Amino acid sequence: MTTAGSAPDVSAAAPEAEAGIFSGIRIGRVAAPLREQVLDGLRNAILGFELQPGQRLVERELIEQIGVSRATVREALRELTAEGLVVTVPQKGAVVYAPSPDEARDLYAVRAALEALTVRRFIERASAAQHERLRAAVAQLVAEASSGAEMRQLLRTKDLFYQELLSGAASPTVEQILGGVQARVRLLRATSLSQPGRAPKMAEEMRALVDAITACDVELATRLCIEHLEHAAATGLAALES
Repeated sequence: MTTAGSAPDVSAAAPEAEAGIFSGIRIGRVAAPLREQVLDGLRNAILGFELQPGQRLVERELIEQIGVSRATVREALRELTAEGLVVTVPQKGAVVYAPSPDEARDLYAVRAALEALTVRRFIERASAAQHERLRAAVAQLVAEASSGAEMRQLLRTKDLFYQELLSGAASPTVEQILGGVQARVRLLRATSLSQPGRAPKMAEEMRALVDAITACDVELATRLCIEHLEHAAATGLAALES
């Protein structure tokens, strides 16, 4: 599963950046290839709503603002299109994906089914060490949500939580299916978490879920998993419909 933390964070805005379609990407001398830096920067800008759903991504403007070649920008846009964060619209070109309410409902329904199954498999298959790592991940999530951590950090930590959950579930089939919609799932997470008061509630829901998982209470854990996604869906759909 691709995560925003898989490469150095390069999406921070440079103080001297001129006004443009978004705050910009700082390209530095780091180990990651240039294409990965640009890809991560654009991905973070989409998930952080610097690039808004439905916004056009004009190659010329991206080239001028980021300061890279046309080929590099095109490669990054192709990857984002494959992930589902960018779509190609006739006569408009590349556009940031903007899920309709119906699409979002379907994605939440898919997540609810797959994540409930993942919880069941984790309880059946996870080791004591994997339980401990899951508890550590949710503790970090609760601490960050309580301290008002920025969206990007909360998304990274929630990605870590789901990595641990999937690892303990040991189901390549579920992991592969979720991987196919992961980028759009992260966009919905960002939409939900961006709403006032949602982050602390989300963290408490996740902590209750982990308590049920630790107790090996399959019925309760499954119910809490589905309820968590219902709450996320209600918040996210309200934001989309408004």
